[in-house]
Amino acid sequence: EFRIATLLGNEGLVCFIAICLGNRGTVTEASGFNPEEDAQKIYNAMKGAGTNEATIIEILAHRTIAQRQKIKEAFKQSVGKELLDCLKSELTGNFEMIVVGLMMPAPVYDAYELKNAIKGAGTEEACLIDILASRSKAEIKEIIATYKKEHGKSLEDDVCGDTSGMFQRVLVSLLTVNKSPALSYLWRRLFDAGEAHWGTDEVKFLTVLCVRNRNHLLRVFQEYQKISGRDIEDSIKREMSGCLEDAFLAIVKCMKNKPAFFAERLYKSMKGLGTTDSVLIRIMVARAEIDMLDIKAEFLKMYGKTLHSFIKGDTSGDYRKILLELCGGEK
Repeated sequence: EFRIATLLGNEGLVCFIAICLGNRGTVTEASGFNPEEDAQKIYNAMKGAGTNEATIIEILAHRTIAQRQKIKEAFKQSVGKELLDCLKSELTGNFEMIVVGLMMPAPVYDAYELKNAIKGAGTEEACLIDILASRSKAEIKEIIATYKKEHGKSLEDDVCGDTSGMFQRVLVSLLTVNKSPALSYLWRRLFDAGEAHWGTDEVKFLTVLCVRNRNHLLRVFQEYQKISGRDIEDSIKREMSGCLEDAFLAIVKCMKNKPAFFAERLYKSMKGLGTTDSVLIRIMVARAEIDMLDIKAEFLKMYGKTLHSFIKGDTSGDYRKILLELCGGEK
C-alpha cells in the first residue's frame, strides 16, 4: 500500500482504491476532508446579502454522500441550524432541487422523489418507473423502510392509492421481493403470454419480469428469443402501450444494461424543445457516486455526443455548473 501511495500520490491512491472496489462514480471521497472547515465555508457563502453559489458547488459536488452528512452535523453543531433548511432558504429553482438532493442519503432521496411523484394532482409515472425498476432488492427494502420512517405511510399503500390496473400491479410486484421460479417455466410463460397467440396476458409478463434476478432473467431473454425469433423488447413494444409498456421496457433494459438505460433517460430528458429537469436532476444526483462513468460511456456510444456537451447545451447558470461538476469532465 505504501509503495502504491508513493507511486500514485494521495489522489491517485484514492482513484486506485475506487477502481478496485468497483466504484464507477464521478464523485469520490475528497482527500484531506475536513467537515468543520467545509461547514464554515458554506456558512460564509450564505451569510449576508446574496449567496456565493460557486463555493456551494465546489464543496457539495465534490464530496460523497457520507461526507455531506458529516458536513451537515458540523454545520448544526457550529451554527445551531439545519444546513438543509438554510440551503432551501438561500437557493431557488433547479439549482436548489439538485443541492437538496445531494444532501440526502440515497434511500432518503429515493423516498423523497417517490413521495413527490405521488402527492398532489396527478402522478409522475416516470419517477415511479425509473426508481422501482432500477433498484436492487436490497435497495427496494431500504427505500420501503425509509419511506415509512420519513413520511409515516406505507409506500405500497401510497402507490396503490395513486395508480390503477396492471400498471399498479407491476409497481406492487417490484416492491415485493420474491424467490425466482424455475427458468424453463419463465421463458415458456413469456412466450405463451405474448407471441404465441393474439392478445397479451400481462399477468404472465408481470410474473416473469418482476422476478428481479438479473442472471436468471438474462437467460430467460435468450431462451425467449430462440423460441420466438424476436427480442423481448420488440415483443413488449408490439404487445403493450402507455405506462405499462414503459414499465416493462424499463425492467428489461435495467436487467440488460443499467447504465445504458440511464443514458437513454438522460438523452430523452434533454433532446428537442425544453428539458425534463426532474428526470435530469434525479439521475445525475442518484448515479453520480455509483455508475456515472459508465453512463457517460454508454451515452457517447449510443448518441455520438458526450453527456457533458448535452448538459452544457441544454442548461444554464449555476444549475448547469453543478450538473457539469457531477458529470465529471468533458469525456
